[in-house]
Amino acid sequence: MSVDESMMIRAPLAASVLSLFASSGTLICCALPALLVALGAGAALSSLVAVFPGIVWVSEYKGTVFGVAGVMLGVGGLAQWRARSAPCPVDPILRRACLRTRRASALLYCLSVGLFAIGGWFAFVQPLLG
Repeated sequence: MSVDESMMIRAPLAASVLSLFASSGTLICCALPALLVALGAGAALSSLVAVFPGIVWVSEYKGTVFGVAGVMLGVGGLAQWRARSAPCPVDPILRRACLRTRRASALLYCLSVGLFAIGGWFAFVQPLLG
């Protein structure tokens, strides 16, 4: 497998992993606190904020957090789109690894989009309904 083929396989996976981390930040800022309060665990939320004060910063700058996560999701989606029909090696073992990596990358990307949507709901839509 050449260097170009290797990069075509790994770039979407790396972009998907980065997107997953960026979109999970949206859950930390908005969905997790809303879930704890909805479950009546306000004391647990205050303990969590006391242990991890960075959660307050993430919540204060949720627009920036969602903007960065959205850009990362866009980059990940573009990488997925470009690699969707990239050729896999002819060798059966390398071909299986290529296809498995492609499926894992697509699954991670879908998970990232789902986490972004859940975080977006709790950050921007749910406050308008309450």
